[in-house]
Order: sequence, then structure tokens, then C-alpha cells
Amino acid sequence: MLNGRVQGKVAFVTGAARGQGRAHALKLASEGADIIAIDICDQVATVPYPMPTEEDLRDLARQIELLGRRAVVVKADVRDAAQVARALDRGAAELGRVDIVSANAGILSVGSVTELSEDAWRDMIDISLTGVWHTVKAAVPHLIEAGGGSIILTSSMNGVEGAPMYSHYVAAKHGVVGLTRSLAMELAPQQIRVNALLPGGVATGMIKGFKGLRTPVVTYDASLTDEDLRAKPRLDPSDISDALLFLASRESRFVTGLLMNINGHGLIAAARAAAAV
Repeated sequence: MLNGRVQGKVAFVTGAARGQGRAHALKLASEGADIIAIDICDQVATVPYPMPTEEDLRDLARQIELLGRRAVVVKADVRDAAQVARALDRGAAELGRVDIVSANAGILSVGSVTELSEDAWRDMIDISLTGVWHTVKAAVPHLIEAGGGSIILTSSMNGVEGAPMYSHYVAAKHGVVGLTRSLAMELAPQQIRVNALLPGGVATGMIKGFKGLRTPVVTYDASLTDEDLRAKPRLDPSDISDALLFLASRESRFVTGLLMNINGHGLIAAARAAAAV
């Protein structure tokens, strides 16, 4: 069994207080990395589910320290490039370097093209796309100073396929795919690898928060029966973290520009549906 796969490294994780980001931070810490973690820890008005709190972020720090690793946690909004840069600079100063970047922060909201407000569109793009760019922009100088590193961007299966009722989310995640492909080429001479995770549906507070959410044309209900779970099982955040660990580690040292699909159940269901036509 492999362990210590990122021993002595320092990882920067955004959207780390809860969900996938929290799982990523803890997975990397369990494999030997010290962690710089940020989260907005505040409610965004256009987001219809409860967002993380500062206590969530403090608890993450405690859990990292219980694993024997150091943690620098900062409340910061990825929409604000200066906040991201200050948080990362502080973490790098305390922990000595930056080797791994998980640009994970993102939100979800829903609505048809006629329902979505200007604010809902703007918040989605600003957090889930521009926030990723802010993260990379702040991190690259630190990675160059460290002699290279690994950047992992969180996109989605909706980064390569469309879906109704959240076109703003799909547009943002397609943008993350474009960033991955372009930055992998741009940063390769600096020994910086850039890859993207494309998860399917992951059982996090974000998805569970949609229970009973209604729009004029659709109802979203996150409560699943046993039959639902058999038909469409949800991924666990740890499933995504396992993939991120591979992309962060030396095992993937020749991998860059990869769009890593983590949606096996969804692909199987789609194949069966296509075969039945």
C-alpha cells in the first residue's frame, strides 16, 4: 500500500471548508502534505443552499493537525484576486513553499435562461471560473520558485457536456476545461503540470442542499430512495480525492493536460440507455 505520496509538500486548496475541498485537504495531509486552505465562509445571495462557516474552516485545521501536519487556514473569497494572493503568500511564508494547487472552489444554482438573474450568472462565473484563474495566477510564481509542481482544477462532467437548467454552471465548467488545456501548454516549460478533474454527481452538502428546491419548470429533490441509489449511485468526495492525490503525486509526473473523468456509473448508465434505443 502506498503512503506518504506527497510527503514534505505544501498544498493550496480553495473551497476547502467543506465537501470535495475538505476531502482533498485531508487526503493530501494524510499523505504527508502541509495545507494552505481558504474558503469564503459566507453566504452568497444567489446560492440556494447553506454555505460553509468559519467554524468549518477552523475544524479542518484541527483535523489536519491531528494528522500530524501543519495548516494555515484563511477566510478568503476567490472572486477577489488580492485576497487569494494574500492568503497564499501568508501560507507560503509560514510553510516555506507551494508545490500543489487544488483550485476547487465553486458553487451551484439553477434556473432556466429566462429565470437566471444577472447576479446569479455573475456569481457563478466569478467564483467557478474567474476564481480558478485567480488561484492559478497567484500560485504560479510560488510553483516556479519551488522548481515546478502540480495544479489540479476542478471542472465537472458538465465541462464537456451540456445540461438544461444550469447553463451558467455548464459555461463556467467548460471554461475550466479550456484553462486546463491552455495552461498545460503554457506552464510546461516551468515544470508545472496542469490537469482537471471531471466528477459526476458527488454526495456533498452542495448537492444535498437542493432538496425540495423548485423553479417554475422543475423540482430538484436530493432525497434518494434505495432504488434511486441503485440506479444512480452518488460518488463520495473521497473518490475524487483519490484521483486528485494521483495527479498531485510523483506517480503522474509525466501527466499534463489530462481531463480525468470520474463518473463511471454515469457513463455505464448512458451506454445502457444508448444501447436500448
